[in-house]
Parts: sequence; structure tokens; C-alpha cells
Amino acid sequence: MNTVTREKAVLAGLYADSMEKEERSTEESMDELEALLETAGGVSVGRFIQFRPSPDPRSFIGAGKVEEMKALIEAEGATMALFDNELSPSQNRALSEDLGVKVLDRTSIILDIFATRARTREGRLQVELAQYRYLLPRLTGMWGHLVRQTASGGANPIGTRGPGETQLETDRRHIRRKIAQLSEELEDVRRVRAVQRSRREKNSVPVVALIGYTNAGKSTLLNTLTGAEIPARDRLFDTLDTTTRRMELDKSADILVSDTVGFIRKLPHHLVEAFKATLEELKYADILLHVIDLSNPQWQEQAAVVEKIIGELEVTDTPRIDVYNKCDRVTEDFRPLGGDSVFLSALTGEGVDRLLEKIGEVLRRRKRCFRLLLPYDRAGALNGLYEDAQVEAVEYLAEGISVKAVLAHDVWEKYAAYVVEEC
Repeated sequence: MNTVTREKAVLAGLYADSMEKEERSTEESMDELEALLETAGGVSVGRFIQFRPSPDPRSFIGAGKVEEMKALIEAEGATMALFDNELSPSQNRALSEDLGVKVLDRTSIILDIFATRARTREGRLQVELAQYRYLLPRLTGMWGHLVRQTASGGANPIGTRGPGETQLETDRRHIRRKIAQLSEELEDVRRVRAVQRSRREKNSVPVVALIGYTNAGKSTLLNTLTGAEIPARDRLFDTLDTTTRRMELDKSADILVSDTVGFIRKLPHHLVEAFKATLEELKYADILLHVIDLSNPQWQEQAAVVEKIIGELEVTDTPRIDVYNKCDRVTEDFRPLGGDSVFLSALTGEGVDRLLEKIGEVLRRRKRCFRLLLPYDRAGALNGLYEDAQVEAVEYLAEGISVKAVLAHDVWEKYAAYVVEEC
């Protein structure tokens, strides 16, 4: 029987007073880094956290700790050094020289995992774009051993006179072209999504988007709600490609439930940027379901990470339901109090009925009744109201057409100029 040889790595993190709190390494972030390594197919053979006032400009963790790390790498036969913090290109280059092994940081291991998980063309485009954006500033170190492509000594052959063009410059130009090309292709994806979104709005199908920390149970909840058969495994970043399924909320209404990529602390900026084509769907959702893994001791910190990214994506005004998941694994008698929150187990189905009730409640709050007055030269807007809203009464008056209608939140602005009063 063939066994796969797993790459061995020594893990290192830095806790520096000068760093932002969320950037500092802790035992919890190191546990997560080890889980990322496992997900990528490697195994940890040692780890440590270095405490310093500030990062060392050259070696990040300091020369003495680098020597300790090198000794551990040699003793364990490791082939890789993995850092919990993002390294600058020069630090990565210096550490590679000093340690004599491949050096990766948290960003590069996440990019590696994403590259193996993306299944759709859109997902692959997003990952490739993030990888190129990460690679571009690091080219100098990769090509530092190359010399200019000109002849050395004697008369230069034709075509090699002058400074010429370095391999580094050639690669930079190539990568910039690739970034521009991938950005254009993702812009096409955005346009397709916009068309799909306008069709949904015309058909008045509410969209409920699942968000949360990686491995919080979003895919399991999607399966439970919609009967979909999306693989839901207990591993980080199992879902990268957005999946949307229709479900019947009650006998009179359907909704679309959309799963999204999970978040993680220290999520690389390159990835947030690259995945905006997918994540911008959150801006147009009627409700966000923030799925929280209540069984994780760090659930509050994980929820705070998601809150921060929600703010960066500018979707703080979208109604949200906090879904405290995995209650079947929790022994304490914890019940969220107040607000729009639900306590459930996506795996066993406990509490799912209450979630559906809550979704219905929030959607009903999103619709408001208005009385509008349409001037006769804007009578065509009445046809739009019949398509976009629930028209309850129409009366033709001397000053115009009086319409009583129930409008959803996302179409209210379209007719705001004609609103006289709220019913």
C-alpha cells in the first residue's frame, strides 16, 4: 500500500508590542496555522512564539531565534519553515538563506489551499489573481541570483548591447499583464452576476446569504435548509465557490440561499480583493445569516473577525440573523438573548424551524406600505409598480394617480420621489 509522504514543517509566530493586536501570534492563531498546514497536506514537527518589542527588519524573529529554528529544522528533518505572520519579500529572502529550507507565511499557505479547492472557472480566476498579486513584489528575491542577459567581457554580440532587459523585468511585465487580464475576466463575471441579480429582483425572489468563519457549518446549514448535497467536511476552507439553491420558505414564498467562502483571522488582503466578485453578492442580499460555531472556544474572536470583514465590505446595513450553530456539541446551557439570533444544530436539524420563522419575520419587516401619487405624465410608473411591488389600491384623482402599495426595501428608492406617506 502506497503512503503519501507529508511535508514536515517547523512553525513560528511573532508577538510584538508594536504590531496591531489582530496581527500578533497567539496559541490560538498558531493552532489555526497548524490546522492550515494539515489542510494543505503537511505536518508540524515543532512550533514556537517569539516575543519582541518589534519585528526584526531582516529576520523578523531575530538572529538568535533563527539559529534555534534552524537547529530544530535539522533535528526533525523538516523541509519547510512556516510563519504565522506575513513576511516582507526581503525577510522571506533572508530567512530562506539563513534556514536553508523553503519559507512560507500564513498568506502563502492560504493561497496554496485555495488553489487546490477552487472548482469553478470563477473560483480559479479569483485564486490566480490573488496569487499573482502576492507574487509581484516578491520577484526580486526569486530572481536575485540571475544576472542581466548580456554577454560578459569582450565585444557584445548584436542584440545584447546596452543594459538589455533583465529576467526580473520581463517577469514583472508578464505578471502585470496577467493581473490586468484576470481583472478583466472577473469584471465580466460581475456583469453576468448583475444580470442574474436584476432578474431575481424583477421576480422578487429574496436572497439569504450565509457568512461566517471557515468551518462554522455554513455548507451543512445550506444542505439542511435546501436539501442540497454540497460536500460538508470538517476542514478549513472546504467551500470556495459560491453555491446558491432555491427553497420554499412557506407556501406563498420562495427564497434563494447562497453559501460563501469562509473567513479567517489575518485573511490576506489579496484574497479579499480577488473574491470581491463573489463577496459583492452580500451587498445585494436581503438577509445575512452569520453562522457562528458555538462549540469553538474562540467563537467570540471568530465572530469579531467576520464583523470586521462585514464592515470592510460595507454591508453593515443589511439585516442580519446571528445563527449559533453546533448546539449539539455544547454542554453549557447557553442561549443567545435578544436581537435576531437563533440557536441550532445544522447537523441534527434542532432549531432550524425557528430559523425559518425568523427569516420570515425579517423579510416581512423589509416590506413597507406606502401611499404614492403619480403625476399623469408619469403614469407609466404604475406598470413598474405592478412588477416591483404589491399594489393594493389605485385611485384616479384630479392631481394624479393615488397608489397604495407594499414595497420591498431594495426597490423603495426607485419610487421614493412619488411617496406621499407611509400607510
